[in-house]
Amino acid sequence: MTQEFLTVLFLITAMAAIAAVARRFELTPAIAFLLSGLALAFIPGLPHVELAPQVVLLVVLPPLIYSAGVAMSWREFKLNLRPIARLAIGCVIFTTCAVAAALHFGLGLPWGPGFVLGAIVSPPDVVAPLAIARRLGLPRRILVVLEGEGLANDATALILYRFAVLAVSTGTFSAADAAGSFVAIVVCEVVFGIAVGRLSLRLRQWAGDPRVEITLSVLTPYLAYWVPEHLGGSGVIATVTAGLYVSWNGPLLISAATRLQGIFFWDLAIWLIEGLLFLLMGFQMRLMMLHPKTVALHDIVAATALTTAIVVLARFVWVFPSSYLARLGRRGRAGAPPLPWRYLTVIGFTGIRGVVSLAVALALPLTLPDGDDFPYRDLIQFTSFGVIFVTLLGIGLTLPAVVRWLGLPQHGKAEARREREAEIAARREILESARQALEDITTGRDLSDGLVKFLEARHETRTLALPDPPQQPGGETPVAKGAPVVRELIAAERTVLHRLLREGRITDETRRKIERDLDLEEAVIDNRQNNSPL
Repeated sequence: MTQEFLTVLFLITAMAAIAAVARRFELTPAIAFLLSGLALAFIPGLPHVELAPQVVLLVVLPPLIYSAGVAMSWREFKLNLRPIARLAIGCVIFTTCAVAAALHFGLGLPWGPGFVLGAIVSPPDVVAPLAIARRLGLPRRILVVLEGEGLANDATALILYRFAVLAVSTGTFSAADAAGSFVAIVVCEVVFGIAVGRLSLRLRQWAGDPRVEITLSVLTPYLAYWVPEHLGGSGVIATVTAGLYVSWNGPLLISAATRLQGIFFWDLAIWLIEGLLFLLMGFQMRLMMLHPKTVALHDIVAATALTTAIVVLARFVWVFPSSYLARLGRRGRAGAPPLPWRYLTVIGFTGIRGVVSLAVALALPLTLPDGDDFPYRDLIQFTSFGVIFVTLLGIGLTLPAVVRWLGLPQHGKAEARREREAEIAARREILESARQALEDITTGRDLSDGLVKFLEARHETRTLALPDPPQQPGGETPVAKGAPVVRELIAAERTVLHRLLREGRITDETRRKIERDLDLEEAVIDNRQNNSPL
């Protein structure tokens, strides 16, 4: 137990150091974690850290999916449902079939193992490409489509994987039965996810305690995932649905205290989970290298090269024709406009494979029901890891250059400016409604002059703090100019606060209360300044 604790402590310490270096040198965190894990795994004396596939699928995956669902805008998800569905369902099925066909006709691999490998490497990862895309300032619609695809494609791939493994194990496969089961799983999980999300919000509202509510929010994804998974589904769709339901209905039901604490808790938890996963992926390469191989190295290299080429090309082959065919079929219909070709190019290029593919590959059964070894198991596992490694490094390192070549950062800046203007207009409308409500309250109620002055002063302060519209590029708003001065004033207040504490004139409890107010004020300044497109 002591050794396991020290190992976990070492991994977290290494992750913090790697993240600090990556931020300092503007490196992609996922790539830095993967390469660092690979390097650390070869240091003599370090313990062998093995990533248990069931831990990833049953313990780690649910909170990742749920938190992404909560962060996703239901309105934007619904507006972009067609391109998301084409990628999350159509592209995954197409890639699975393309990989199986290429391996069968190119390397002579039987259809069954080919479909198993195709299902494993068909779903692109959502963590790494989104982390890169956000840093590049891409237009929001690209991020919405990529994130929406990442929420649902794992479900399609896991269902295909189960069908493929069953076909290899039994030697039979029925496309009609598989299609019917797929539709039934999707419908049932959507209904179950809505029920779980509704139950979670009602219980949290009834609890009324931020600590209890955050605990319930942690339990929600496991309830949504484990029940369908145990009954033969994927669990992913139910978890995504529960997260989207909470995202849409939660703002008016979740208290401010819970929201403030919950945002910090979930942000830290997801950061730790994602970082550890990519770090441990590097460790797995050493374990796989030490694993006795039943296939020749040149066969592994050939299968990896062919599979990687197919998954990259299949995504482009699917993205452009499917988008243009859908464009022809939706003429005259309402909805979001078609994606421009530049957006489609970036979406087609972000086919990075990640931790779900690795976990599913590691979870391959050792034997068939009759006791024979699972056919081509080692080849499937080594090829899966090779595809993950090559796509993460290759696409992850070249994506920024592709984005700059397409000129999309300028699109992102223009979009950020429009969002900023809409935000300021919304703030003004909210403050105007608050002013009208204040007039109604002071007119209709018998309030003291002191209370009325306090309420009017509060409204006046919030109005004066309202940021100005964005200036031209190179300009700076009064709020941005005043932010450093406000921070200096807050720092001066903190100095006096701690002097009073050292002199014994206030207690630690008092210090914490005042410090919390100063922290919240500084967080407001950071939020307004960081949201500026300038």
